[in-house]
Amino acid sequence: MRLLKLHRKKIRILFLVVFAIVLLLTGRLTYVAVFNSKELEIAAKALHERERDIKAARGRIVSRDNMVLAGNETVCTISVIHAQITDPERVIEVLVKELEMSEEKIRRYVEKNSSIETIKTNVTKEVGDAIREYDLDGVKVDEDSKRIYPYYLLGSKVLGFTGADNQGIVGLEVKYDSVLKGINGSIRTMTDATGKELAEPEVRVEPVPGNDLYVTLDYNIQSFCMQAAMKAYEAKKAKSVSIIVMNPQDGSIYAMVNYPEYDLNEPFLLENGDLSEKDRMDLLNKKWRNGVINDTYEPGSTFKIITAASGFEAGVLSESDTYHCSGYTVVGGRRIRCHKTTGHGTQTLKETLLNSCNPGFINWGMRVGTDYFLGFMDKVGLMDKTGVDVPGEATTIMHSKENIHELELATISFGQSFQITPLQLLRAVSCIVNGGTLVTPHFGNYYMDSQGEITKLEYNTQKNVV
Repeated sequence: MRLLKLHRKKIRILFLVVFAIVLLLTGRLTYVAVFNSKELEIAAKALHERERDIKAARGRIVSRDNMVLAGNETVCTISVIHAQITDPERVIEVLVKELEMSEEKIRRYVEKNSSIETIKTNVTKEVGDAIREYDLDGVKVDEDSKRIYPYYLLGSKVLGFTGADNQGIVGLEVKYDSVLKGINGSIRTMTDATGKELAEPEVRVEPVPGNDLYVTLDYNIQSFCMQAAMKAYEAKKAKSVSIIVMNPQDGSIYAMVNYPEYDLNEPFLLENGDLSEKDRMDLLNKKWRNGVINDTYEPGSTFKIITAASGFEAGVLSESDTYHCSGYTVVGGRRIRCHKTTGHGTQTLKETLLNSCNPGFINWGMRVGTDYFLGFMDKVGLMDKTGVDVPGEATTIMHSKENIHELELATISFGQSFQITPLQLLRAVSCIVNGGTLVTPHFGNYYMDSQGEITKLEYNTQKNVV
């Protein structure tokens, strides 16, 4: 009797446990079916939804004389969907022929059991149209946009280029990437459990093109400077030749050449053959480098404009001044020669300038003094970056003030023993030329959206700095 009671007790406990489990499952099922149905419906739909991107056309880069320096052309992306292919051998045969790829590579894509495989991007529209005409099950031909540069080398180290994803990598392309890039579109289709597309119409979200960027570069001036740089490069057997043309009143850059330039449509092309990845990237970075912005140099005699201007500004020079050049001067126990070793003799201020006489400029620098000289350089922008709208700008390499003694001041006076960028020097000279306004050198002028709305780009200017 006791044993029977014990069994009944166990059965009741078991029944209660089972009942509790059933109750929990019923509650969960009710929650899922009633309260969570929308989320599950969305998740189920996502499992049977296939989406392909449509690249947005990137905004054009247009010169101040309305020449398209960077544009787009229509290309195609070829993909295969394994579950939809009904004649794999025919697909392989056609794609090998039209895409000029190896059978082994095409077969690997076609036979791979995945949702979708991209075989090749940036295929010409002619080839894409030809593949589309075969009407092959499981082969998708989607139109995309590819960046092109109609003038190849022109302005390459300013414009920069884009990658395979149409994203800016260097130059203006990366600086104004947020302006130029559009919003990608998409093509959505529904599939069954096996991955085959259903008869439902595809949902197409059209891409939004990027904004057109209008720049200050002038096609004709840039072309002329490019030709001049090329001639000088060949005649002088130079390592490189750089030319900048800038409006001193507002900082608009009309031309910037760093010869040799490179083909913007083939930016990764190198003449060198077998290279390590590090050596290859070093060569590419050197090839893409914009020397007048990214590198510093001793300005030499071009800096003497600054020395003379600082003397006038400090009130220690006048047009009636004279200087006697004997061919050298001694500073801090060191003899510093003039380029004319026999000397220029007695010169007027104008003649000292015309003769680019080092001892004369040393004398002027000494009159100005270290404190005022450094302060003047700072006022005309030589101690800071210019703020130009191209990435990677270098800045001044200068002695610390406490280390500038008589000899250092002397060499600074004729443009040696410190380094600046050519663009910094041009900005400083522009400040002197335009009456004391420190401008920001720039390429970006304004951008325009697809509705024709213009957004002007503004740049900082500081008036009456000297």
